[in-house]
Amino acid sequence: MTVAAILPFVAAAFAVVSGINDGSTLIAMGLKITSLKPLMAIGLLSGAVVTGPVLFGTQVATTLAGRLVSFEGDAGDAALLAAVIAALSIVAMLSRRGLPTSLTLALMGGIAGAGVGYRLPVSWETIALVLAIGAAAPIVGGVGGFVFSRSLIWYMPGRGAATTRIGWAHRLAFGFQCLAYSVNDGQKMLAIFAVAAGTDSGSLPARPGQLLAIGVLFTLGVLVGLRRSAATLSTGVMLMRPTNTVAAEFSSAAAVFGTTALGAPVSMTQSAAAALVGSGLSEGYGKIRWQAASRIALAWVFTLPAAAVLAAIIARFGSAVS
Repeated sequence: MTVAAILPFVAAAFAVVSGINDGSTLIAMGLKITSLKPLMAIGLLSGAVVTGPVLFGTQVATTLAGRLVSFEGDAGDAALLAAVIAALSIVAMLSRRGLPTSLTLALMGGIAGAGVGYRLPVSWETIALVLAIGAAAPIVGGVGGFVFSRSLIWYMPGRGAATTRIGWAHRLAFGFQCLAYSVNDGQKMLAIFAVAAGTDSGSLPARPGQLLAIGVLFTLGVLVGLRRSAATLSTGVMLMRPTNTVAAEFSSAAAVFGTTALGAPVSMTQSAAAALVGSGLSEGYGKIRWQAASRIALAWVFTLPAAAVLAAIIARFGSAVS
């Protein structure tokens, strides 16, 4: 079987893993707030993944599909395969060790490493810019989490009113987060589908057939991973209250959405985790489980270079045997 024939199956697997890694985490954050039922939350997020690129453009997918590394020709198909295999392998390895990490970071590393391994044109300036923006997004998310948490104090004066208000705030914040994910982080799936289908030349089109397939596969991944993500969050960086969740949703969405016009892929789960830390710090230093936060941060630091090295090794081996 040729690489071109394998790529569609790899793209499908990547969409499922995105649902497991990204989608289920974003939804699990708000499970304790009963104003938005899980099935409705899944529908909102999956619907945004399908419609967001049509309504707001595919700048981020275009960056991933051709502005970092040129995936043209047979070598390009093989490089994409190496990049995705490396990204999924690193994320799976860290997940098995209880270290949630960024699939977007892993894919970025995989793309760079595969480009080097197959000696394809690599735009290091673009990669450096994207990484700089990606590093700034969690910082912005953390500061936003702190500020939003403080702002929510006056928004909920009474217990009964607080329950109603936090419910409406959660609906608004989660909707904003779905939109931000669809126009940025979620477009990594569209980029891989486009390269696999040979539709990645120039500005990437939002093809309804590809988006519908991504939506179905992504939803499947969410359903598979939701229980595990809920259990992981319970032992994560902090014990979340509804106000922490809403603050993290608003601030992470703002951080990620703000980078979309630049076409820079940014990790929503990374920004959300940083926003949770910022929200917790607004209530005191002791609110944060610093050992867990440190382990997650170390996983982030490890993810990109590890994926790059693994992808380069896979690519060099592929070049040697082809």
